[in-house]
Amino acid sequence: MSFLELHQSNVCPAVSGCWQLMPGRAVSLLPREAGVLRIAHGQVWATVDGPRTGHGNESGDQFLRAGQEMAVGAGQRLVFEPWGGAQESPVYFEWTPEAAAVTVSASCWHVSVVQPLRDLGRSLLMAGHALGRLVTGLACYSDYLAAGRGRVLPKLETNQP
Repeated sequence: MSFLELHQSNVCPAVSGCWQLMPGRAVSLLPREAGVLRIAHGQVWATVDGPRTGHGNESGDQFLRAGQEMAVGAGQRLVFEPWGGAQESPVYFEWTPEAAAVTVSASCWHVSVVQPLRDLGRSLLMAGHALGRLVTGLACYSDYLAAGRGRVLPKLETNQP
């Protein structure tokens, strides 16, 4: 099994900063600060070393599918690889440090309502500027038309014998 072949990908539109993990590969992370692993597409088998919380019989192994996430503490080694049907296709995932993860989960309102409103406001502002430029351009063009675009200049009379 080869380790750490990652490619940043734009295939995953739902998650910014999405990474691709190819079949037959594995990722090993030793984060300096706590964070969250989110699976955007596919499924993985993840193992966490170090102190665990929960029932005494938990081994640290988890199977994560698209949309699921796993919290990892600072200093815990995390190893994950494609699992199941994901062994034939790439898995897309995101690693978010804990400080950013708290901001992301707390900002659902911001992402789903506030940001689209800001985008709409910017779009309306740009549309207003474009409309102003269009009116100015039409006004200038009307002057051009009124001045006689295509008007034939009078011929100079010449005396021919």
